[in-house]
Amino acid sequence: MAGRMAGKVVLVTGAARGLGEADARLLASEGAIVVLSDIDDVAGTMLAADIGGDAIFLGHDVSREDEWERVISHVLRKHGRLDGLVNNAGVVEAGTIESTTEAEWRRVMAVSADGTFFGCKHGVTAMRENGGSIVNMASIASLRGQWRFTAYCAAKGAVEALTRAVAVYCAEQDLKVRCNSLHPSGFDTPMVRNIGARAQALGPSRATAAVGLGDPVDVAKAVLFLLSEESRYINGVALSVDNGAAVS
Repeated sequence: MAGRMAGKVVLVTGAARGLGEADARLLASEGAIVVLSDIDDVAGTMLAADIGGDAIFLGHDVSREDEWERVISHVLRKHGRLDGLVNNAGVVEAGTIESTTEAEWRRVMAVSADGTFFGCKHGVTAMRENGGSIVNMASIASLRGQWRFTAYCAAKGAVEALTRAVAVYCAEQDLKVRCNSLHPSGFDTPMVRNIGARAQALGPSRATAAVGLGDPVDVAKAVLFLLSEESRYINGVALSVDNGAAVS
C-alpha cells in the first residue's frame, strides 16, 4: 500500500480509543503496519479488526517495564523492526495541589511519566539498527499552569523534559532515532469528556482556551508528520497542537 508511512512498523500505545485510535487509523491509511496496545483488550481487539490489513492488538500495561519488554519483543519477532513509536497512553485525575491524593499522583505518574520512560528506553534500543522516530504525547498542561490537574501537569512536564534528553542522547550517540513531543489542548476524546465534570466541581478557572474541543484527527496528522521522513531533521521539539491556546 502506498502512503507516507508505507511499510513502516509503528507501535501506538493507548490506542483503543481517543487520540490513540485516531493515530492508528490515520497511520494505517498511510500504509503503516500498526501495532495497537492498550489495557482495554476488548476495544483494542475490535479496533484492530476494524482497521484490518496488518494491524494487530496487544494487551499492554505501559506502567510495567516487563510489559514493554514483552510487547517490543513481540513486534521484533513478528516484523523484524520497529520504525515508529507513539507514547500516547495516559490518564488524568482532577485535583489541586492540596486535594490530590498519593494514590492519584502515583497512578498518573506511573502511566504517563513511567510509561513514556519505559517506551523511550526500549524503543530506542529496538530502533538502534534501522533508526526511527518516537512521538511522546505531552500536553498543553506542561506549557501553562492548570491548577485543577496538578498531577497531570507534573507528569506531562516530565514527558516534555524526557523527550529533550532522549533526543540529545540519540543525536550525540549518532543514532538515527528522533524523539519529539506533542502538546495538544482539549480534544474531543472520552478521557477529556469524562474528566470535565470532576474538574468543574473544583471551581471555575480563569484560564480560557482559544477554541472548544478539537478533532482528534488534527493531532493524528501531527503524529504522522513527526513519524514520517518529512520531519527527518526535526528532533527534540515540543510541538503544540492547540490553535494558540498555550500563548493566549
